Amino acid sequence: MINKEKDISETENNELENNVIENNTSNSGDQEENEQDELYEHHRFDVEKGHMMLRIDKFLMNRMSNVSRNKIQHACEAGNILVNGKVVKSSYKVKPLDQIQIVLPEPVRIHELVPQDLPINITFEDDEFVIINKNPGMVVHPAFGNYTGTLMNALMFHFKNLPASSGNMDRPGLVHRIDKNTSGLMVIAKTERAMATLAKEFFDRTIERRYLALVWGDFKEDEGTIIGHVGEKPKRPQDYGCLSKW
Repeated sequence: MINKEKDISETENNELENNVIENNTSNSGDQEENEQDELYEHHRFDVEKGHMMLRIDKFLMNRMSNVSRNKIQHACEAGNILVNGKVVKSSYKVKPLDQIQIVLPEPVRIHELVPQDLPINITFEDDEFVIINKNPGMVVHPAFGNYTGTLMNALMFHFKNLPASSGNMDRPGLVHRIDKNTSGLMVIAKTERAMATLAKEFFDRTIERRYLALVWGDFKEDEGTIIGHVGEKPKRPQDYGCLSKW
């Protein structure tokens, strides 16, 4: 069993901010128009049908990790965020079926999944799969702002020849994930057979998953079931709750 204090490297958290600053230094007029043609799409989000109207900076904060609201607002000011092909302000409220693009002067970074000797907590292992207890604060796989120090980097070091996921070559063995700040058990496939079987079970929801959460307040019921969509409350966006509409 490997159970040491984790040491996650923090790298490239300022990529969006640096590109925004660089874009702000460009000249206006024809030069700006020419530079617009050279921008590269880094992210694209399609707003779901029935999604509630929400400021675009809050919408993107919910969809992107390690990106502050301030950076998103600066990106809007620099013309790096487009909705349906047009530059918008940070106060723009996204609507259902909007197409959001984040464009930057530099091409999309092609990152290689590099093995890293990072501590992981193995609770069970056999020839087909391994169960890992992920610590809070650890990102599962590389993404914008987290190209290293992830669980996948650690798995590449501790396990060889993990099966590749169809359409996600940078996530070998991965059949599900949990959020960065959530701790808990994760199942990692070690063989192609386990990969296919586990992926189908998660897709069919035949695997039971339980979550524990801290709650506070005065509840009338000792137990119950919440059925609905969770999101920001329309009149109190700083609060989250179960929404009647989505």
